[in-house]
Amino acid sequence: MPHDRLHLPARGRVPNNPQPARLYRAALTVPPAQIGAHLAANGWTNAWQGGIYPFTHYHSSAHEVLVIARGQAHLTLGGVGGPQVTVTAGDALTLPAGTGHRNDGSSPDLLVVGAYAQGRDWDTCRPETTEPQSARTRVAQVPDPERDPISGDPWSAGT
Repeated sequence: MPHDRLHLPARGRVPNNPQPARLYRAALTVPPAQIGAHLAANGWTNAWQGGIYPFTHYHSSAHEVLVIARGQAHLTLGGVGGPQVTVTAGDALTLPAGTGHRNDGSSPDLLVVGAYAQGRDWDTCRPETTEPQSARTRVAQVPDPERDPISGDPWSAGT
């Protein structure tokens, strides 16, 4: 499935990841329960439904996929000063471990379905309270996903 690659170098206390974030437009336009099942079929489990935090954070222990099931949101990726994207229902983002993200505003009906590669346990790191070197060490230890959460194709780092 075609997607944009967003290369996000380390920014301040946000480690980001050498692998790019991936932005898929109009990738999954199905009900939330079907989104979760689709992701699980591709090895992305430990799913949740909700929103995106309005503060910069990242996950040092897992790769995350976010699918916009309903509504829209304006996000900053990579930490303060990073690129901004607007996502709408059906769009999806894969965020490699360490990738900073923040909700800068969203519609009241925003619903996101999130999941993690191989169902890994996740943490929530904030740049102002997480020691950056230990976070970078954890990020480097996260294995690559086996498959792309949207297409199901074998994962290829950097593509």
